This record gives sequence, structure tokens and C-alpha cells, in this order.
Amino acid sequence: MTMLDPAALPEEPAPLRAERSARLSTLISRCDPWFRVLGLAWLTPLWRMLAGENPKGQLKDLWRLAIVPLLAILAFLALWAWAAPKVQTSLGAIPGPVQVWEQAGVLHADALAERQKEVAFYAAQAEKNAALVAEGKADEVKDRTYTGKPTYYDQIFTSIQTVFFGFLLATLVAVPLGIVSGMSATANAAINPLVQIFKPVSPLAWLPIVTMVVSAVYVGDGGMSKSFVISAVTVTLCSLWPTLINTALGVASIDKDLVNVGRVLKLSTWTKITRLVLPSALPLIFTGLRLSLGVGWMVLIAAEMLAQNPGLGKFVWDEFQNGSEQSLARIMVAVLTIGIIGFLLDRVMFALQQAFTFSGKR
Repeated sequence: MTMLDPAALPEEPAPLRAERSARLSTLISRCDPWFRVLGLAWLTPLWRMLAGENPKGQLKDLWRLAIVPLLAILAFLALWAWAAPKVQTSLGAIPGPVQVWEQAGVLHADALAERQKEVAFYAAQAEKNAALVAEGKADEVKDRTYTGKPTYYDQIFTSIQTVFFGFLLATLVAVPLGIVSGMSATANAAINPLVQIFKPVSPLAWLPIVTMVVSAVYVGDGGMSKSFVISAVTVTLCSLWPTLINTALGVASIDKDLVNVGRVLKLSTWTKITRLVLPSALPLIFTGLRLSLGVGWMVLIAAEMLAQNPGLGKFVWDEFQNGSEQSLARIMVAVLTIGIIGFLLDRVMFALQQAFTFSGKR
């Protein structure tokens, strides 16, 4: 059997090569907006460079989008590792990246162990109930809920659940008020002073008021704990202002020709809002939603600390009160977790903005 010489193979026709290159370039261009939404913009120049499209120019973009941020992160980690042992606290030296990574592994192992305990608990309960039924004692069968301590992942989920509940309440309040304020100068004159007064108020000031009101009004029949409701309402009160302001600005700045068209066609108020106002104001509304979600995520941690809602804020507070040798490292794990989740939440809102608006689209 003879081997074929690659050089002897017929060369691909130039038109076919050009067509394939054009298709690949089109595919990369279509994927580029999604790469940007996901924070992976560096994939575009990498793909273009592998496809042979202006390698020198793509390498420059790859350097700016991927290599420079990576070098900055590595420099930060090196500076952290160098400076951490030099700072002494009552609990010892500040933990470096290695110690923080080790505690992240410990928290993961603890979560897995707790899950195994939960599975074993329900398996033992099912076995016991089956034995009682076999003995004719079905009336003694009881289904108990596992009451083990929440894992680190449970606390992350609780925080995300709380911030989205508070963010949803803020959106339901802020968007209608923003639309009314943007469409009516009189309503704007009435709402604007309240916005300017309450917007700078700290969550630490809202929390005692919210705690007293929720404790007096909410009886806990809705399946949500009072600490959850207190944290969520505090998030709502602190995060609704960016959405309200941006919605009002977006509605007030729509094209006057559209307003005149609505008047000529004698559109109803609801039709005018849904067909003219909202589509034009959506980019600014989504900008406000992104800002509100970021504010809500920051506020949530302080609210959970004081309300004792079993999320990341309570985790940080418990570790601070614990005062063990691993507490500082675990708190820093929580700090990095909070930052990463905040970044992901912003990416989610940015993706929704790109999907539902025409901003940045051609």
C-alpha cells in the first residue's frame, strides 16, 4: 500500500477557499456578540487568527482582551501572596491565595459530606417506614424533614433567591412609577423629591424599620421566613431607585415624532405605553435594571448579616464571630464568591438587554 504525498494532492480552487473563508468569517461575526455577552470576547480574535484572518491584527486584540487581563490577575495574586503574611491580625496572618483555595476545598468537602448525611437520613427513614407498613403499623409512619446545617452551596442559593425576590419587587414598583414620571411632568415633580430623599439612605438605616414592620405585619404563612422577607424588602428599598430614574429618563427622551403619531392615531394610554413608550425606553430601562441588581446584591450581604437570613451574609458574620484560624480564609472565599456571582448576574442582565433591545445592534 503506497502512501500519498500531500504535495501531490490537487490544490483547492481559489473560489472554493474564498467561499469557505467567507462562511467562517460570517460564523465568527455571528458568535461575537454572544462572546461579548458572556465576557469571552477574546475568543473572537483567537478564532479569526486560527482561521488565518489578519493574524497580526488578531494577535493584538488577543493581547488586549485575554493576555493583559490574565497578567493583571496573576500580578494581583502574586502581590496578595507576598503581602498577606506581612499583615498580622488577632487571628494570625492574612491568608494568602493558597490558604483561601484550601478552605474553598474544605467547604466543598463539607457540602458533599452533608449531602451524604441527608441521603442516609432519608434512606433510613424510608426503610423504617417500610418496616412499619409491613408490620401493619401504617398509622405510625412519619415523614420528617432533614434538619442538618445548611451547606455553603445552600447559603449561596439562599442569597441568590433573596436578591432576585427583592429585585423583582423593586422592578414591579420602579418601572410603573418611572413610566408615569417620564410621561407626566406633574408626576415627575411629585416623585422626584421623594427619589432624591430616599435614594441615598443606607440599608443599615432601612433594616430596623423593615424588621419592625415585617415582624408586626407578616405572620409567616407564605412559606417564607421573616428573615428572608426582611432581607428581600431591604434589597427592594435600596435597589429600586436606579431603575426608576432610568425608566423615567428613557420614557421622557423618546422621539417626539412617535408621541405625535400616537396623538394623531388617538391611541389609548395602554397601547401608547406598550407600542411606543416601552420599545423606545427599553435600553435605558435595562441599564437601570442592571444597576439595580448590582446595588441589590451589595445591599443583600449587609441585610443578611443583621437579619440572620441563612445566606452568604450570615455565613460571613458567623465566621467573623467564630474567630477560628480558618475564619479569615473562609471569609475571603465568601468575598470572592460574592464578586464572581455579582459578575455573573450582570452578564445575565446584559444578555437579556441584548436579547430584548436594539441597542448595539445593526
